[in-house]
Amino acid sequence: MMDSNQQLKKTAEVTPPKERETKCCNGFKMFLVALSFSFMCKALGGVVMKSSITQIERRFDISSSISGLIDGGFEIGNLLVIVFVSYFGSKLHRPKIIGIGCFIMGTGSILTALPHFFMGYYRYSKETHINPSENLTSSFPTCLLGQNLLLNRTSPEIVEKGCEKESGSYIWLYVLLGNMLRGIGETPIVPLGISYIDDFAEEGHSSFYLGTLHAISMIGPIIGFIQGSVFAKMYVDIGYVDLSDIRITPKDSRWVGAWWLGFLVAGILSIMSSIPFFFLPRDLNKPQQEKKNLTSLHLLKTNEERSQMTNVTNHGQSLSGNITGFFQSLKSILTNPLYVILQFLTLLLASSHIGAITYVFKYVEQQYGQSASEANIWLGTITLPTVATGIFVGGYITKKFKLTLLGIAKLSFCTSLLSFLFQLLTFALICESKPVAGLTLTYDGNNPVTSPINVPLSYCNSNCNCDENDWEPVCGDSGITYMSPCLAGCKSSSGSKKSMVFHNCSCVEVTGVQNKNNSVNLGECPRDSQCRKKFYIYALVQVLNYFFSSLGSIPTIMLVFKNVQPELKSLAVGFHSLTIRALGGIPAPIYFGALIDRACMKWSTSSCGKPGFCRMYNSTLYGNTFLSLIESLKFASLTLHAVLIITMKKIYQGKDTKASENGRKDTNEANLESLNNDGYFVPSAREDNETHM
Repeated sequence: MMDSNQQLKKTAEVTPPKERETKCCNGFKMFLVALSFSFMCKALGGVVMKSSITQIERRFDISSSISGLIDGGFEIGNLLVIVFVSYFGSKLHRPKIIGIGCFIMGTGSILTALPHFFMGYYRYSKETHINPSENLTSSFPTCLLGQNLLLNRTSPEIVEKGCEKESGSYIWLYVLLGNMLRGIGETPIVPLGISYIDDFAEEGHSSFYLGTLHAISMIGPIIGFIQGSVFAKMYVDIGYVDLSDIRITPKDSRWVGAWWLGFLVAGILSIMSSIPFFFLPRDLNKPQQEKKNLTSLHLLKTNEERSQMTNVTNHGQSLSGNITGFFQSLKSILTNPLYVILQFLTLLLASSHIGAITYVFKYVEQQYGQSASEANIWLGTITLPTVATGIFVGGYITKKFKLTLLGIAKLSFCTSLLSFLFQLLTFALICESKPVAGLTLTYDGNNPVTSPINVPLSYCNSNCNCDENDWEPVCGDSGITYMSPCLAGCKSSSGSKKSMVFHNCSCVEVTGVQNKNNSVNLGECPRDSQCRKKFYIYALVQVLNYFFSSLGSIPTIMLVFKNVQPELKSLAVGFHSLTIRALGGIPAPIYFGALIDRACMKWSTSSCGKPGFCRMYNSTLYGNTFLSLIESLKFASLTLHAVLIITMKKIYQGKDTKASENGRKDTNEANLESLNNDGYFVPSAREDNETHM
């Protein structure tokens, strides 16, 4: 009796009643709430970056290939610490590590927005002064016959000073560093968070908690798309300038919204999400353990102490053994033909998805004339519910019909094929380039040109001495856009700011005998009604494309770890994730951006004459390049899908490859990411047998 009382006393000393009750009842729930918030912030930051790519290009005057490098910075940061976090994270105070990660992630988002506050006002044209509230009417380049060309051009002294000032044009590096920092901070959230849930959740409840966690995290993208739409309508220097004096609109190719606000919101929320993790314990007592007798608790404690002493004593030997075992395990999965095929297959597929989602906002804006705000709303409405439904249905089909491994491979192939075919339909929905005098047409608007480079001036504007690098687009009644009032041959103007009209435009006069109106309005001509109809069809086709693409995501991931030995599942999924990040997440946005740049017809020019961001693309070339690259990667992936199925038939011929699932296995398959990071996971004997079945 005395022994029991002493044991009770010792146990009480180790874990006081109130603390134990808090840990068991409230600690785990508090962790779930905090982790859900951090997942939401992580997803929010990703959407903010993807939806701001076009505006970042315009604000920092950079090409798509550089913006692709900025976007890939997240994966670079992730890769810098992923090995360290995966190996040492589970041995440290996981909630605090997650909290530090959230804080770093938030700091990275704020650093991304920081350049806005010290790089001066945004100048959307050469005529925009430091103080946008000045009257800009007189600065418009119009055709004044006999004027000196130097009046329209910048003096050499100013050019030289501008070039000196432009030494700070690499300020986009701060955005890259901020995105890298965000990637570093995001690294521990998923692996350590999911492994913590798997360790301390009630038996069989992990899958439910993880499903809830990912469902709540979808709030992040919803907030991201909504705020992206709202902030894109706001002028970049809102709060600093008189908005009534800004003459461009969100439809203008030079418009830059308040992109920095999205990063500030994401950063502040991420830092807030870090706070609860610093008040959570390193370990929680499982509810089942409380029901065990005191003797069992004492024995467990004694064994744990003995195990810790053994680990300290044999630290050098275990470390050497772990390294040797790691390389042996890595060799085992890399000599597995099915795993290697799956690696290349999923890498190609992931590269197509990463490149597509990085530039789809830009594609919708350039191809269909949608503003950044409209693109955010449309793509948010299309993407989120479609992808969520596809993932759910894919998992349901796999479980409902108890598909064999070969059946799962066939399902993955069919979904990829359908996604490929629906994406193929978008080629028919490419709009023709806008008619632009000097780019697609001669300056008189009568004849098409084969190349937008060095298009000769016409008799209607040859005496105007215009600067051909000016970009102040105006639109005539004929639907032709002119790059500036001067190049349109306009000699006078009326109105102010957004409602300005230019008159006596000699190039407009000769575009048609029936056209008596020789005036133009400020701004590019909108897309025609046929192109707008194509956009609605494109949106419908993309719904089907996203659905079938996400429908095959769960089956494809299951194949990654079901075709290796059970004890190598964690390493297989981890190495797969590492490969996708390193060879897909980083280079895909860069080479997609570089190929998109080839479709540019009109670049902005810096004060030194260097090209900046693209003002206008050849829509046909852009569409064909962008879609062809996506489809080429998908087609290569489909080919490897076929090779995989043939190889699986040979390997599993005569074997029962039934992937039946129940109980514990359901939990483990739902926790793919915990398998990715929990190096100590050991499947039961029953699981081993089922995986080999």
